[in-house]
Amino acid sequence: MSTQAIPKPPSTAVELSLGAAAGALAQVFTIPVAVITTRQQTQAKGERKGLIETGREVVDSEDGWSGLWRGLKASLVLVVNPAITYGAYQRLRTLIFPGRTALRPHEAFLLGAMSKALATIATQPLIVAKVGLQSRPPPARQGKKFKSFLEVMEYIIEHEGPMGLFKGIAPQIVKGILVQGLLMMTKERMELLFVPVRLHTTTTGQATAKGGRVG
Repeated sequence: MSTQAIPKPPSTAVELSLGAAAGALAQVFTIPVAVITTRQQTQAKGERKGLIETGREVVDSEDGWSGLWRGLKASLVLVVNPAITYGAYQRLRTLIFPGRTALRPHEAFLLGAMSKALATIATQPLIVAKVGLQSRPPPARQGKKFKSFLEVMEYIIEHEGPMGLFKGIAPQIVKGILVQGLLMMTKERMELLFVPVRLHTTTTGQATAKGGRVG
């Protein structure tokens, strides 16, 4: 009897690269919806329109169809957020729990929350700039739209100060802490449950194959 070798899992670098590529591709298809949603959320109460009407308004503007992809560059840059989160998680794990192969639920939750908070702080200026690109320009610009997220960031710093780039960060961090903390906690528990089973199955199969060859 012959056993089929279990393929070696991809390295962390490969996993992050594949994840970033998949995230970038998804952004290309989903950003028009994000643009329309952001436009709806930033409209005055008496000016709010439906999804299709808001989409037509974007297309009928001076940007044309390309207006549906405003902020794409910033969105593509933001795909590094999960990479920062994962990298920070692994680094914090080696610093806080050196040599530990398994973590308790509250430890995994803590690391997940800390890593997501760091990633959110690092990328929040880009999130704010992306919203500025996709929404209507402020009254002070007299209808003149931003051309790049760097221009948005410069405008915010000039009118609101550097801390303006981090507005809305508190809800983002709270959401990230809950989501990422629960995610990593669940991940650690699932690994404890299924990895030993997989190793046991592999070892049993190899032993059976050896016994068959000897017989």
